[in-house]
Amino acid sequence: MRISTVQAFNNGVAGLQRNYANATRTQEQISTGNRILTPADDPVASVRLLQLEQQQNVLSQYNSNLTAAKNSLTQEEVTLNSVNTVLQRVRELAVQAGNGGLSADDRKSIAAELTEREDELLSLMNTRNARGEYLFSGFQGKTQPFVRDGAGSYSYQGDEGQRKLQIASSLNIPISDNGKAIFQNITNAGRLTTAPVFNANAPVTSTLAVSAPLVSDEVAFSGAEPFPAEGIELEFQGDGTYAIYQLPRAVAPATDTVLATNLSMDSDPQKSDKLVFRGVTVHLDGTPADGDRVAIVPGRISGIDADGNITRDPDINPMQNKQGILDTIANLRSALENPNTNGNGVRDAVAVALTNLDHGMISVDAARGNIGARLNVIETTQTDNEDVTLVNKSVQAELRELDYAEALSRLSFQTIILEAAQQSYVKISGLNLFNAMR
Repeated sequence: MRISTVQAFNNGVAGLQRNYANATRTQEQISTGNRILTPADDPVASVRLLQLEQQQNVLSQYNSNLTAAKNSLTQEEVTLNSVNTVLQRVRELAVQAGNGGLSADDRKSIAAELTEREDELLSLMNTRNARGEYLFSGFQGKTQPFVRDGAGSYSYQGDEGQRKLQIASSLNIPISDNGKAIFQNITNAGRLTTAPVFNANAPVTSTLAVSAPLVSDEVAFSGAEPFPAEGIELEFQGDGTYAIYQLPRAVAPATDTVLATNLSMDSDPQKSDKLVFRGVTVHLDGTPADGDRVAIVPGRISGIDADGNITRDPDINPMQNKQGILDTIANLRSALENPNTNGNGVRDAVAVALTNLDHGMISVDAARGNIGARLNVIETTQTDNEDVTLVNKSVQAELRELDYAEALSRLSFQTIILEAAQQSYVKISGLNLFNAMR
């Protein structure tokens, strides 16, 4: 085989470059600590590392969302806790107002504090977050949720949406609650109305008075034997006994639906009798006359004819009637401020307010419970993400990081080879035919 001088030089230079490149690559691996410097070093591992990096970026975004969700829910929980504190104080004031020994001035003093608590509660319901968005306005973060009109009534201006954040690949968690669900959709215990006492036997002498009905037991009201959808009517006899009929009354009395009979009032007209029927409580005062009839119906009564038949406002479905917490407090305050409110009026206003406040606190507590459940989910998800991150980093280390012991041994071996190649190149390049013939 014939080898030219140029070929010998080229082979030597190529060998030197190849050995130098190997040593240089190993030295670069050692300096960076990475086994894979380019995808060509390990295509399969490079693809896997890219997938892990993408997953890690997604987890980082989820962690940011988890932090934002936790902050939002924590602020909402703190706000609802303050709302609950205010409601507890309002309930104490309502109980105090129910004391029959209070004067009109005493009730006005309680109403004054109720005014301040009402304003405080309105401010809490219109709380904003750090971004300036209202907590309880649903999707309408820039819209004030609760507004008071000139008549002192409150309306909800937001929507019923619930903002959510994605905290995992297939998990979205609500980070807000709309104020309508928490503060407005409160079951109204005063959603029934008492019609004026009617008696077809004129003239009669009757001092019968029936209080505003109170739905005191929601379970019994809508239970196995629910309160009739059209209401009931109490019909009294001259001896003070009475019966309860289901409305509407039949044309023929014999076909009336009788719900209870032989009920009697106390013979002492100074005492108030309490009737509890299918979850509804009313107080009977005075002395009834023979033939007195009193209807207790859902909704507002718009009229009563000569036969005692009543008509109701057709635009209201009182069986589903709701009343906001702020309106409950405003109604109680108004009753206490009004000097014409007598003892029975205060009693009825306080009874409705206490029951509605209890319903409102149950709604607030339910919202707080839901927030606690979501915070637990967030905590669990954060732990899961941290575990996945640790596993990813471990796999990335196995794929990418360098085995220093192996690399240093390889560098030492490559250095020896490079030095040997350099020395052999010097000797071979120094050969000369004419020098050998001398």
